[in-house]
Amino acid sequence: MNHKVFLDIEDMDRDEIGDFSRKGTGDFSWEETEDFSKDGRSSRGRGDGFSQRGVFHASGRRKRRRRRGIFLPVFLCIIALAALTGCLILVVKNRLLETERNEAMAHLDAANASPTYSEAQVQDMIDTAATDAARQKEEEILGEVKGMMESGEGASAMLRALYPEEIVVAANSRYYFFPILDTLKHHSYIKEQFILNEDNILEYVMDGEVVSKKGIDVSRYQEKIDWEKVAGDGVDYAFIRLGIRGATEGKLILDERYEDNMEGALENGIRTGVYFFTQALNKEEAVEEAEFVLENLKGYDISYPIVLDVEEVTTKNPRTKDMEKQDWTDVCIAFCERIKEAGYTPMIYGNLKTFLLMLDMEQLEAYEKWFAYYQTPLYFPYEFSIWQYTSTGKVAGIGTDVDLNISMKDYGSEE
Repeated sequence: MNHKVFLDIEDMDRDEIGDFSRKGTGDFSWEETEDFSKDGRSSRGRGDGFSQRGVFHASGRRKRRRRRGIFLPVFLCIIALAALTGCLILVVKNRLLETERNEAMAHLDAANASPTYSEAQVQDMIDTAATDAARQKEEEILGEVKGMMESGEGASAMLRALYPEEIVVAANSRYYFFPILDTLKHHSYIKEQFILNEDNILEYVMDGEVVSKKGIDVSRYQEKIDWEKVAGDGVDYAFIRLGIRGATEGKLILDERYEDNMEGALENGIRTGVYFFTQALNKEEAVEEAEFVLENLKGYDISYPIVLDVEEVTTKNPRTKDMEKQDWTDVCIAFCERIKEAGYTPMIYGNLKTFLLMLDMEQLEAYEKWFAYYQTPLYFPYEFSIWQYTSTGKVAGIGTDVDLNISMKDYGSEE
């Protein structure tokens, strides 16, 4: 609450006023007041009816002055701090801009220092690089060739290493190159999983387990065989040669040891299949060969395939010397179809020359294959079921070398 004290300023001198101000708590101010007497006239008689009086306000003006005295320095400090912060930000930005400018100038200097080349110079550089690369590749190839020749691997192995996208076949004193076709079925065997055991028997191993079957194929050339010992040597199956067609006169001949071998193998629990060496000139002769085989199978329990052996003979002037690829292919189809009609599994036996030079494999996709190749690793991309991997194998009960085979299928378990 404010209190106003009215004093006659004329009755006080300045010292009194100052003393009053110092002793009181109010503020002093001037006011003009009207002083009326009882009769309504001004007590001063100044003509204007007003007098000046000093007024002291007890509202605490000194407190407001003190506050103003505090706020002003604080306000000035805030302004100064803001100005300083702005200056620091500008300094930092300036340093960053200077750093970026220096980096840009450094890149520009480096670019200006780099040499420039004409189109002709660039082409010369490309040609030089290509020549150097070709020379380096040539040196690598020559090194590989030299190593193969020194190790005695031979020209075929060398060419197969140099042309991995083709099948190289050595025949007729020359080399043939066949592209690997995606239109033919490929086998899924992993070469590294064909392993020779301590007895030099080839096995196919998956997850540490042997999944292949050990087999042999025999004819009159193995002479008399002790089949009990053969069975004791772990032979699971045997292909017995049933007969041949003569290479010159074309007669059908039963192998002289066929019956003994069939009976001996079956009596000792060895599962059997048979093969016939063909020299048929056409479809009719192929069917004739199939009928000959079927006639001589009577009475025997055959669980493995019936095989047509297709090979080029070295006899002088063989009856098949003028046959073309399609002729051989037709013979195979006719034989296999007749065997299939009789309820047996037909199969074609051959080597690289057979399957790539003599036959059109695209027409023979429906029939199983028995592949002859006497080296490792395996060199054949297409599907097959049995691999004849050596002609010089040793088996108990057989006094001569014998062909050894590895079968990827257990035909004996299929009824």
